[in-house]
Amino acid sequence: IDVIRTVLAKHGFHFSKSLGQNFLTDVSVPQRIAAMSGAAEAGSVVEVGPGMGCLTAELCRVAGRVVAVELDRALLPVLDETLAEFDNFEVVQGDVLALDLAALCKEKFGDGRVVACANLPYYITSPIVMKLLEEKLPIESITVMVQHEAAQRLCAEPGTREAGAVTYAVHYYAKPQLLFTVKPGSFFPPPKVTSAVIRLELHRERPVAPRDEAAMFRTVRAAFGQRRKTAVNSV
Repeated sequence: IDVIRTVLAKHGFHFSKSLGQNFLTDVSVPQRIAAMSGAAEAGSVVEVGPGMGCLTAELCRVAGRVVAVELDRALLPVLDETLAEFDNFEVVQGDVLALDLAALCKEKFGDGRVVACANLPYYITSPIVMKLLEEKLPIESITVMVQHEAAQRLCAEPGTREAGAVTYAVHYYAKPQLLFTVKPGSFFPPPKVTSAVIRLELHRERPVAPRDEAAMFRTVRAAFGQRRKTAVNSV
């Protein structure tokens, strides 16, 4: 933590509550994430929100190339320092929700195998996960750290009490798996909740073939729109 404080102070960095910034300090966590992400097998990684680069460094050690998308410009000089030893890393400054990720992957990785990996801010977990799933990207899997409650919802079995609209969307695009949990003390500053790492293995063939995909998702969202009503009345 002292090293983190020193590096951040050197570059005049201040944490942003609005961006949900919590940086990993337990090195064993990013090592486990990198090892379980499929980065070594795929060779190329697109990372969302590298922060100080703790997870990024481990991805660089196992993958041939890592391209990270970072929203906060203030972290760019920090990453230049913390990842200076790696020549297989590149950072793209921008909002991942606004970027054309398909074009980015094509430009940076060509037709090579790619996985996605991230330590996601809690406040924007679902939008980022759904963007990665919906945009027909050339990625094989998505390994992300999220709030434990969100992980349970994303990985819930359809038909259970924990399942929601996002659960069915995830299962449509991928096979989800909760890998392990991470305590608040593994971060600086520590969040108030437990985190969890999940992996979404994208389907090569979708489990169902709707005539109108957009209509299917509208129906699913409507069914879960008011939980006190029956699904039929909600729809």
